[in-house]
Amino acid sequence: MSDSLPEPVLALLRGAGLVSRNETPAFEILPGGVSSEIWKVGDVCVKRALPRLRVAQRWDAPIERNRYERRWLEAAAAAAPGAAPRVLACDDAAGLFAMEYVHSPVWKEHLRQGRADPDFAAQVGGTLAAIHVATARRPEVARRFPTDEIFHAIRLEPYLVATAKVHPDLEARLRALVETTAGTKVCLVHGDVSPKNILVGGEGPAHFPIFLDAECAWYGDPAFDLAFCLNHLLLKCLWVPASRSAFLACFDALASSYLNGVLFPSIEERAAALLPALLLARVDGKSPVEYLTPQNKEVVRTVARELLPAASTLGQVRDAWQRSST
Repeated sequence: MSDSLPEPVLALLRGAGLVSRNETPAFEILPGGVSSEIWKVGDVCVKRALPRLRVAQRWDAPIERNRYERRWLEAAAAAAPGAAPRVLACDDAAGLFAMEYVHSPVWKEHLRQGRADPDFAAQVGGTLAAIHVATARRPEVARRFPTDEIFHAIRLEPYLVATAKVHPDLEARLRALVETTAGTKVCLVHGDVSPKNILVGGEGPAHFPIFLDAECAWYGDPAFDLAFCLNHLLLKCLWVPASRSAFLACFDALASSYLNGVLFPSIEERAAALLPALLLARVDGKSPVEYLTPQNKEVVRTVARELLPAASTLGQVRDAWQRSST
């Protein structure tokens, strides 16, 4: 581990007045997942995207996604105040931005402990809907996110295209989903709405979601965000089976809250079509979830393959999952 901050990080902090010109600040290296480096300096985080992700299969991704992540955080905070950390400074040329450090637990850790709160899940769905609605059909927002190639490189290819190579009999279906998703331009999409990227903000009963890690930010199909998050709630049923009913209640609450907050045509149908594809991708794509056993993976494959040709409602997916994941 280095005992000093990289010079571009130090230059950003000093230039923005976040540390003094002569200061060599103490810092902590935070886990950046598979895609980024993150440094915590006091109550500030600085994030830099990696050109090659830390996964078993080779997965390169454009580092300019850092710029669009920062723009997503700013847009989300404007659409739903408190829904994203405050951006403090940026250096797009160096692929860096600084944001406030939020002292709140990660939703994934709550779920790992079996603490599945449908009210909070409904907040996630409602806040996501508010961000989508606020940015919908706005050409000026679309122009700030020319990220079709990035989204394909870090979402559609490693999830759906890579999975099609493992399941060649499903290739036509999966590639059709890629084309439909890529061609649907509605609003600003986060692209990685996962419990690991959502903080449980607030105290007591007044919890609210704070979204992080918008490296996949894209102006496109909101169905992807909805399906991506619901997918995680289904998979958590296998991770913590004792809380399975509560996770399914979270699924229902999030889906209902989201759908009640938007008026996008065919949104549920597109999300339901994507959901089994994303289930399959989390076992046979480039970014498999880390907590499934071999037996769990076979359950996922069975349900996903059954649903892929025919799923048209989220309830249909949920009910098939409930029957098969016991």
